[in-house]
Amino acid sequence: MNDYIARVSENLRRQYAHEPEYLQSVQAWLDMIAPAAGDPRYERLDLLTRMVEPERMFTFLVPWQDDSGKIRTNHGYRVQFSSAIGPYKGGLRFHPSVTPSVVKFLGFEQTYKNALTGLPIGGAAGGADFDPRGKSRREIMRFCQSFMFSLYRYIGSDTDVPAGDIGVGSREIGYLYGAYKRVTGRAESSALTGKGLTYGGSRVRQAAAGFGTVYFLARMLERQGESLEGKRLIVSGFGNMSWGVCRKAAELGAKVVTLSGPDGYVYDPDGVAAQEKYDFMVTMRYSGEDRVEPYAEKFGVEFFPGKKPWEVPGDAALPCATENELDVEDAILLLANGVRYYVEGANMPATAGALKLLRLSPKILTAGAKASGSGGVAVSALEMVQNSLRYSWSRREVDGKLRSIMSSIYDASAAAAEEYGLGYDLIAGNDIAAFKKISEAMIAQGL
Repeated sequence: MNDYIARVSENLRRQYAHEPEYLQSVQAWLDMIAPAAGDPRYERLDLLTRMVEPERMFTFLVPWQDDSGKIRTNHGYRVQFSSAIGPYKGGLRFHPSVTPSVVKFLGFEQTYKNALTGLPIGGAAGGADFDPRGKSRREIMRFCQSFMFSLYRYIGSDTDVPAGDIGVGSREIGYLYGAYKRVTGRAESSALTGKGLTYGGSRVRQAAAGFGTVYFLARMLERQGESLEGKRLIVSGFGNMSWGVCRKAAELGAKVVTLSGPDGYVYDPDGVAAQEKYDFMVTMRYSGEDRVEPYAEKFGVEFFPGKKPWEVPGDAALPCATENELDVEDAILLLANGVRYYVEGANMPATAGALKLLRLSPKILTAGAKASGSGGVAVSALEMVQNSLRYSWSRREVDGKLRSIMSSIYDASAAAAEEYGLGYDLIAGNDIAAFKKISEAMIAQGL
């Protein structure tokens, strides 16, 4: 690590010790890009400080009325991290765990994920500490409307384009977009993405993050002279990303044998590979219960309460749930069980210690979420293009474009790792490729 990176790192630790998720994300990134950060222009322009801290952040109260007539208040956030290569773009998360640290971490990760897509979009994130679980549709609608009445001033198709994340699906996007139109008086279809197909949404969007993760894994297997045919995939979560992974994996000959939730995990030896099972995942997601046990009850498979799926043997592990869901003990289990590929769908799903162990092991090949998890934002950006063209691509066209984008991301990550003497380190490679693109844009634009 050069002296400049060391100073930036120390300043971050001093200022953000109370924001662990954000600090963990940035520290890991600084370590990854170090081999490519020797250009004297970076220190002269203090580029790294400007890249690891957001351009601006908004915090606001979100008062809303529950069905009993009581007024409740939550906290809303939007961090606009970088607009170096295009308008801010990133998800909204509604979950009790949302804090300024979580939002900044998500915005930071999103910035470098977006840069890899090859599309002109910057990075952002936002959300609220609101829990949609157990809320009625009317309560969720009233919350979304109040949230948007505070947020609308800071977003727009050429400024900042939110999308969905945990707790924000097509239903919530619909309520948010309706409120945006009402308060602005504009049918600005590119102001949000993840919309329904009847009002400007894109085909494949809900499954895109999962599809993209599987496409990235397919390229990794291809390099080893293998294919997805017959592979067993260990997957966490049961939301949009996991749903997309299950569908695309089955289409390409693999099978997902686990799903998980806060209550534990299920093991389905036949694979989550039938329309009935995909449909039931959607039912579980919209039930508001956040439990995976109903899947076991429905299909007669084993449920392991309070446990994580990483103890199950398989060919590849794809964490698709949330940050820091996989720790050192879990990483040891993956290695002991002979898992040969680790591909992140979720943002920062492994703790720092777990990721280090996996990256250093010669037994497993790894890929980070900034590359493999980019499918969702890629299709979000394609949705923006379609909205501007007043045109809708077919499902086949969108899926083909997504596959091409994921292949390009793989190539860029592998090439960057090789260029800086890092071998086949796809995680460092994708960070470096994104860093080089954003840094050159920032230098070209001056202060």
